[in-house]
Amino acid sequence: MKKVTRKTFDEVMVPNYNPQTIIPVSGKGAYVWDQTGQKYIDFTSGIAVNALGHCHPALIDALETQAKKLWHTGNIFTNEPALELAQLLTGLTFAEKVFFCNSGAEANEAALKLARKYAHDHYNHKKHQIISFYSGFHGKSLFTVTVGGKPESRRGFKPVPGGVVHLPFNDIDALKATLSEKTCAVILEPVQGAGGVIPATADFLHAVRHACDQHNALMIFDEIQTGVGRTGKLYAYMHYGVVPDILTTAKALGGGFPVAAMLTTTEIAKSLHFGTHGSTYGGNPLACAVAKAVLKMTDAALLNQVSKRHKFLIQELTRLNKKYHVFKDIRGLGLLIGCELNEQYAGKARFFLQTSITQCRYRYIAYYSATHYI
Repeated sequence: MKKVTRKTFDEVMVPNYNPQTIIPVSGKGAYVWDQTGQKYIDFTSGIAVNALGHCHPALIDALETQAKKLWHTGNIFTNEPALELAQLLTGLTFAEKVFFCNSGAEANEAALKLARKYAHDHYNHKKHQIISFYSGFHGKSLFTVTVGGKPESRRGFKPVPGGVVHLPFNDIDALKATLSEKTCAVILEPVQGAGGVIPATADFLHAVRHACDQHNALMIFDEIQTGVGRTGKLYAYMHYGVVPDILTTAKALGGGFPVAAMLTTTEIAKSLHFGTHGSTYGGNPLACAVAKAVLKMTDAALLNQVSKRHKFLIQELTRLNKKYHVFKDIRGLGLLIGCELNEQYAGKARFFLQTSITQCRYRYIAYYSATHYI
């Protein structure tokens, strides 16, 4: 087989991505090396995934140990790593029940289906409206891209599922004017990630919780990006004193290994009874063994380190901005940090990224999500 290069991507891959010219081939901690042996500092975290860096020894050990035991069962059987991971998640959060799958989109798909099924079971077929927010991102399946708040993501895929309403984020008045008895769920990110790293205000989240309670709607927290310590708490809802009815988690949960989960209460979970939903690979023993190791390492000391690094990064980014005058705003929570380019550099983020890879003395790969926790 001939050596693969970035050109190979254009020859054999569907063109829905446009990756950088370099191809990372190995990683350790916060560093990756490309095909030529060039070393880079990796600020992407695999898009909020590699929370413990590349090839963390504890994750390698968990994977190797499980790989010698059991790889896959499907949902005909359960398995020990899945049950132990579910015990950890329910012990650390508000949740009482867990559904495992493979990606954030799948977790959100399950959450949205559950919300509609719960409303159908407890109220009537007219209670099916889902409220989400402009600039929100919840996945790329047809249902989740419909619920997401970016119209361009739906272009060319219509007709899309109905019953979805989009509102301005952090707008309490718009929420109160729209949420009604026909609403089955409100879904939101505590910090909008792909939408520009925009944190929800505490007042807004409390208003959503109150309105959902008032109209018997479920509150869904999409914590695909904010979850598993990235904000300085295990899950971002813990910052606000607001408890959702359903929470979705993925990305950092596996530290680089594909795994996702939907968390909810016993009462709500009853609506996904036998045969109503499923996932062939959900609860895979390899994935769950790695995720267990990630959760066990995401302890108070690590979360405290996230908060410390947030302060350091904001301080240093502010210092750089005073010198170079590039950013209009620096915002975020924990290690989910966004630097909005000012008018002079608007639309040139990809240029900055490409320049950092090819020209900087200390080369690095950057994205809107800050680097690893440890």
